[in-house]
Amino acid sequence: MRTDNGGGRTARQLDMDRILVVEDSQEDAEAIERALARSHPMLRLEFMDRGEEVAGRLLADSTPPGVVLLDLNMPGMSGHDVLAAVRAQPDLAAVRIVVFTTSTAPAEEDACHAAGADSYVYKPLNFDLFRTVLTGAIDYWLRSPG
Repeated sequence: MRTDNGGGRTARQLDMDRILVVEDSQEDAEAIERALARSHPMLRLEFMDRGEEVAGRLLADSTPPGVVLLDLNMPGMSGHDVLAAVRAQPDLAAVRIVVFTTSTAPAEEDACHAAGADSYVYKPLNFDLFRTVLTGAIDYWLRSPG
């Protein structure tokens, strides 16, 4: 199913019960899984540890995940490149991209927003704060109208 996203372009219907996590760190991926399993047990998480196939995977899915949680610093295709590849696809315009990174550089955040990121969230080292920040961002995008 396709819907008008308000800009005259059509976008696929999204599955807001699924999140695609693009994260190369196994430790961070496990922390994300633990944090969201506690706060959002109804969500289905899918993981990719490299960025090369993200846009293709989203395009191949008849109902893509509603949110992509994207790390920036990955081997091979960087998070910046993934963001550009996804935003270059009009059919994926409604997919929310939340950059979840250790970088606190304002220029990095500005570049991500300019490239089409919906949110830029800093990954705290403390797990309780990590969980709070992550669940707050996910709550926001799950409740936001498309």
